[in-house]
Amino acid sequence: MTIQEKDITDHGAVIGVRELALSAAGAAALRAAVRIGVAEALGDRPRTPAELAAAIGADTEMLGRLLRALAQHGVFTQTEEGYAHTATSRLLREDDPNSLKYYTLWVTEPWTWELWPHLEDAVRNGRGGFEEKYGTDFFSYLHRMWPQSADVFNKAQTELSRLATHAVAAALDLSEVGTLVDVAGGHGFTLATLLEKNPHLSGVLFDLPPVVAEADGRLRAGGELADRARVVGGSCLEEIPVQADAYLFKNILEWADDKSVTALRNAARAGRPDSRFFIITNMIDGSPEIKFTTGTDLLFLLNSDGRKHTTDTITAVVRKADLRVVSMRPVNSYLHLLEAAPST
Repeated sequence: MTIQEKDITDHGAVIGVRELALSAAGAAALRAAVRIGVAEALGDRPRTPAELAAAIGADTEMLGRLLRALAQHGVFTQTEEGYAHTATSRLLREDDPNSLKYYTLWVTEPWTWELWPHLEDAVRNGRGGFEEKYGTDFFSYLHRMWPQSADVFNKAQTELSRLATHAVAAALDLSEVGTLVDVAGGHGFTLATLLEKNPHLSGVLFDLPPVVAEADGRLRAGGELADRARVVGGSCLEEIPVQADAYLFKNILEWADDKSVTALRNAARAGRPDSRFFIITNMIDGSPEIKFTTGTDLLFLLNSDGRKHTTDTITAVVRKADLRVVSMRPVNSYLHLLEAAPST
């Protein structure tokens, strides 16, 4: 056995650590490719780095290096004629039906690079500490200081809704629900889908005023669902001024637990004794997308002292809001549906 073989007993482990330590390079490369429009410029035939560089106004050599790095992750593939799309790289196109363009931008926005170095402090202290560092909560700061990033967030949420909404609509039995409030429902893509699937249903899109100002056209005056929809601006952390049969929290109760409890309590106060509360969330327990889930969990820790939930933690939030868990079941490969009701 050589000295080198003695020193490196598990070369695969060495490779794994080196690649994980450099994983920020992959995130940065994805963001750069989206920002300069590589996926949009690359059509159905392969193109050389020179052709692509001319089309998007980039440096040929540097673009080639970017494409080469991304190809190692299956984002684009190199052929004899140049670089071509893969199923993965097509997700960076805005016109792809399963597009993740804005999600990619959201989780690589400039503020994320500011926050990641604070993970050590968060682990030591038990708090992300965003409010202590920036003087206000994350979303208030986002809208004030990074309004373009706030727009990216809303578009990313719509993308994620498109990927999951049909599964959510199939999982939600709304046959006995007359009115539904989509709490912090963004632009309303999920609500619009639920209204389309349930012709008897009336719905309310409730979110911050700047968000609902850009609501899905189907829900606004003149839209095909406007006669069964209302758009209401406000903060669920202050009040939910709408009484309804059911309240939907889709990927929302992932803030700090005290805020999640407040939002649920406000819905319970607004509702009736027989109102239902639907919580759709990406659970850590048994998640087949565990790297995505645990990575997001750490990001939420840093920007809002939030979390991705386990069965125990989401159940604790529900109970602290004076509600009880009625049922919990999978929606698709990464989402769960939890239904809650008043404790008494």
